[in-house]
Amino acid sequence: MRTNFTHVPPISAVILIYLLLIYTDVTAQIRLQNNLSFQQEDSLALEKVKKSFFEKDAVRIGLPPAVFFAASAATWSSREKIREVRNRYIPSFAHHYDDYMQYMPAVSVYALNLSGIKGRNKLGRTTISYATSAAIMAIIVNSVKYTAKVERPDGSRANSFPSGHTSNAFMNATFMHKEFGHINPMYSIAGYSMSTFTGVGRGLNNRHWISDVLAGAGIGILSTQLGYFFVNKFYKNAGDRPGDIRFDNPLNKPSYLSLKLGFASATHNLVENLDLEIRSKTGFEAGLDGAYYFTKNWGLGGDFSFVSFPISTNETTFSDPDLGSSTSSIVTQSLGALNFTIGPHYTYEINHNWLLQVKFGAGIATGATGKISFKYEDDDDNFLNDEIDLLTYKPARTFKMNGGLAFTRMLNSELGITVYADYHYLKPVFTYTIAEDFEDPDPEPSAVQTFKEKNNMNYITAGLKLTAFF
Repeated sequence: MRTNFTHVPPISAVILIYLLLIYTDVTAQIRLQNNLSFQQEDSLALEKVKKSFFEKDAVRIGLPPAVFFAASAATWSSREKIREVRNRYIPSFAHHYDDYMQYMPAVSVYALNLSGIKGRNKLGRTTISYATSAAIMAIIVNSVKYTAKVERPDGSRANSFPSGHTSNAFMNATFMHKEFGHINPMYSIAGYSMSTFTGVGRGLNNRHWISDVLAGAGIGILSTQLGYFFVNKFYKNAGDRPGDIRFDNPLNKPSYLSLKLGFASATHNLVENLDLEIRSKTGFEAGLDGAYYFTKNWGLGGDFSFVSFPISTNETTFSDPDLGSSTSSIVTQSLGALNFTIGPHYTYEINHNWLLQVKFGAGIATGATGKISFKYEDDDDNFLNDEIDLLTYKPARTFKMNGGLAFTRMLNSELGITVYADYHYLKPVFTYTIAEDFEDPDPEPSAVQTFKEKNNMNYITAGLKLTAFF
């Protein structure tokens, strides 16, 4: 049967056409929403398929702590030598700021919340996340401490490994990063800087070995990562304020903080002026650097590092009919310096996996007092073993400059491994004090000769950094 629209009243025809248009529009919107939904599901599925090894949850949670655990293991056999460096520079250091600074990032989180600055979560969930992280950290630290029973460097107790202060500090720093790092990278940089100086303080106060501090940092980061992972699973989301969280690509303004370790090679023999047939050898550099970026390419950064150059030993073996076989040698403490510089940083994003970084800095370097001795050893275990000081030296605090080039391979959106090479320029004035009558093993109070000399201490460093972007 064919419908004749000529018999439909005009007003009814208009209504019918209007309803048909609405139906058509609604149908189209439903189809469009369905298509978008399918596209989103396909996109999410594709992201899951394309997610790289370093983007997986287990790797994102476990990689930074694993690096610290590896560093702890690598420094275990050298921890006493590293402590000797502390004893040469600041043997009487006793400033217990680390007892309080470990809590500052967590205190800052609550202060910011109470002042009205909203973080990732509401205060109740923030507290649950923090308590969960603290419980995980306490279980791990105390279980290892009282199982390993490592003696502290000051000999006070056998519960040195790992450092509880450092674990707590890095747990709190990661807590601050989780809650406020997405708002401004300075929150993350400030938190991790405070935790780093807490760990440094544990070593300077002679309460922990370097391996204790590195392991503690790894445990602290791991504890907060796990705490948030479990709490997020319970709440079935990544935060109470997902609409307020701006998960911008950190590389839009690549502010960063990194731990570095590398080799150091002087551009010439640092002790050639002493004319003792000894020479400086390849040493090492360790430190912390970072930068705050104002744009995608330009930022202002600082570098805090320590460098040390071992000195070769000039050893001679000779025989005497009366005394037997004996060995004499020149024994020299390593040359070293503490450095702090600040200056411009430039970053160029080659692609989403690789960054090129260039930096320049100027600041100060402070050298360590050292000594050179004549050591005589009787190989037949007689009574002629002795060591006589020949000379002491002290590099004065001096101006220094450095510049460098680095390539960073991004492991994920927030973490990278950096290969770096830097050149350092400094010419400190050395003060030498020489004992005139050092050949007499039991002299009268002897006159000493002191002289000063400017010495070129330029060197090149190269190594690896673990770089976190905020």
